[in-house]
Amino acid sequence: MSALAGGDVAIVKGLAKLLDEAVTIPVINRKIGLDAVLGLIPGIGDIGSSAIGGYILLTASKLGVPAVVMWRMLLNLGIDAAIGLVPFAGDFLDAAYKSNTKNAKLLAQAVAEPQQAKRASRWALAGLALGFVAITAASIAGAVLLVRWIVG
Repeated sequence: MSALAGGDVAIVKGLAKLLDEAVTIPVINRKIGLDAVLGLIPGIGDIGSSAIGGYILLTASKLGVPAVVMWRMLLNLGIDAAIGLVPFAGDFLDAAYKSNTKNAKLLAQAVAEPQQAKRASRWALAGLALGFVAITAASIAGAVLLVRWIVG
């Protein structure tokens, strides 16, 4: 890893820590960050934290991270944004999901070991796609069975 890439990865790790793990809540010993706090501001907070997450993606692109790893990182951001749309409960789930930390780890792995990161991301995305196909097929089959049952 070049010194330039190492500096960029360090900045991303620092941002991820600030966004996802800046403060430990003493009673429950859980770490939360600015992302969870920003999420409490309707509309604006989630957009702000997504923009910072987008910076992590831009950094990954600049460093030449493989496309499949970029897709996985984008998926993490999408899940984070979707979770954030749920009022109140989404803020708690958002604090638990920690997409920025996941993306910082993916970035660091992709810079250090691009082939291994590429392979792992392909398997993760393939598994997700298979799960999506299975859920869709089960939903269609369930709908057909329900219609047959209703019609008689």
